[in-house]
Amino acid sequence: QVQLVESGGGLAQAGGSLILSCAVSGRAFSTYPMGWFRQAPGKEREFVAAISWSGGKTNYADSVKDRFTISRHNAKNTVYLQMNSLKPEDTAVYYCAAARQIYSDYAGGSQGVYDYWGQGTQVTVSS
Repeated sequence: QVQLVESGGGLAQAGGSLILSCAVSGRAFSTYPMGWFRQAPGKEREFVAAISWSGGKTNYADSVKDRFTISRHNAKNTVYLQMNSLKPEDTAVYYCAAARQIYSDYAGGSQGVYDYWGQGTQVTVSS
């Protein structure tokens, strides 16, 4: 059973930074593509960033490109989301997800591809 636990959310001021972490149980983590998604109040969940199993391929939503960075440490079973230059519109619950595609270079934003999801962590950005 794969379990994902996000942490690092909280309150930040506009222009500030936060780092989200997602700890993943299970030895297969290092072989799975991983993604971050977010859901703002009253809106649908949307893609934020994704990373291939090796970390060699990354992908970002246009709204966060050049501000957010996704990375992974396979030995620690953890994926990260470094968020810089935060904006009030980044306020949302952030979810990490894992795709059960062993050794795949997939780094896309299709939610249906991801098989496992965390419970989410709240990020609030004040103006």
